[in-house]
Amino acid sequence: MTRLAVFASGSGSNFQAIVDAVNEGLFDAEVALLVCNKPGAKVIERAETAGIPAFVTSPGDYSSKAEFEKAIVSKLEENRCEWIILAGYMRLVGPTLLEHYEGRIVNIHPSLLPAFPGLDAIGQAMDKGVKITGVTVHYVDSGMDTGPIIAQKAVTIEEGDTRESVQKKVQKVEHILYPQTIGEIIALSKNVK
Repeated sequence: MTRLAVFASGSGSNFQAIVDAVNEGLFDAEVALLVCNKPGAKVIERAETAGIPAFVTSPGDYSSKAEFEKAIVSKLEENRCEWIILAGYMRLVGPTLLEHYEGRIVNIHPSLLPAFPGLDAIGQAMDKGVKITGVTVHYVDSGMDTGPIIAQKAVTIEEGDTRESVQKKVQKVEHILYPQTIGEIIALSKNVK
């Protein structure tokens, strides 16, 4: 069974969607570890409720980003994690993690990349007045939301939509598309081996 580490910084709704998909047997994997860089984040409670160990650590506790990521790599290896799944992890992944997990780090982003990369993608879309935004699942590289795209799904912004209503629509799509795409990636990686 493929062992996943899910990285999250906030409420953990995508973390929960992945855990639920695994529990429902939608794909052959196990969420082996939560990595969280924000002590007190709601996602930590979700992991506790699901019986999933959490590694909660703050970058400020380390002398450099490399040291911070080395500590994470050590924890990932200790838990035999094969893939890193970013689910609202509000940090750029650095060279230490990229090197150890090259081609095995996946992210979800609330826009149709390459449009609106970075923070507040929904706000960026609303400010531009676009009629369509969406969700992108992509591999992580050294840039910000620049890695190869795996899957995308559009979300329509309608007259009268607010940032909150668009966010709800986007999250609804994320909670279906992300687990489904992770399952496909894992199945594909097993066939390649």
